[in-house]
Amino acid sequence: MRHLHCSDNLRNILITISYDGKNFHGWQIQKNGITVQEVFQNALKEVVGEFYDLKGCSRTDSGVHANMYCISVKIVHPIPADRLKLALNKWLPDEVVCLSCKDVEDDFHARYNCKSKQYVYKIWNSETRNPFLNGYALFYRYPLNVELLNKSAQAFVGKHDFTSFCTLDKREIGDFVRDVKMFKVERDGDLVTMTVEADGFLYNMVRIMVGTLLEIAQGKIPEDGISEIINKKDRSFAGATAQSCGLYLNKVNY
Repeated sequence: MRHLHCSDNLRNILITISYDGKNFHGWQIQKNGITVQEVFQNALKEVVGEFYDLKGCSRTDSGVHANMYCISVKIVHPIPADRLKLALNKWLPDEVVCLSCKDVEDDFHARYNCKSKQYVYKIWNSETRNPFLNGYALFYRYPLNVELLNKSAQAFVGKHDFTSFCTLDKREIGDFVRDVKMFKVERDGDLVTMTVEADGFLYNMVRIMVGTLLEIAQGKIPEDGISEIINKKDRSFAGATAQSCGLYLNKVNY
């Protein structure tokens, strides 16, 4: 990949996109599958004639969706930001859409300037599957007591070491403390939605939180067990990692 260096014409642009992650292997470019970064990078090249280094706001895994995903990129091209949005949408696949483009300060970074992120996890809680939500919500046929789960989930709120709610791999080293601003569990008919906002998230953190709440619903973990699991700082005490299909990066706050 080529990287352009200093220029008087270098612009830093914040691009907001939305995507259906069902058929993508996450955001970050990989050798073994098509990713959102790859198709976006290709679309940008069609518009500005050059490959540029994209700074994504988050890494999303295979099958995860984004209602709002932010990218910062420094380019040398005079195209106005509003025209760039239209041009990108001409080249992007149907599963990805550019929502907005705007010029930002030179030192802005889509990931490091982020103050908080909000994720949503969708569960279709019914005896029968919803064919229109296949790949877009977890199908869970057993009853869920939303009031109980919402009460249990409040133990996540606050600044904690979330080692117990993280899949450890080479990407996770160092500080495991995150500040969870809110967590709510709501029902709208058969659709149960879990919403969580924090200053940052560890690898698989939201999906493990969801899996833990589902095990509380199943009686495998006590209703008031989340605080103890947090204090253990041991992944083996938390619930299973929920499937990726129900997870959406919902909002990025700067």
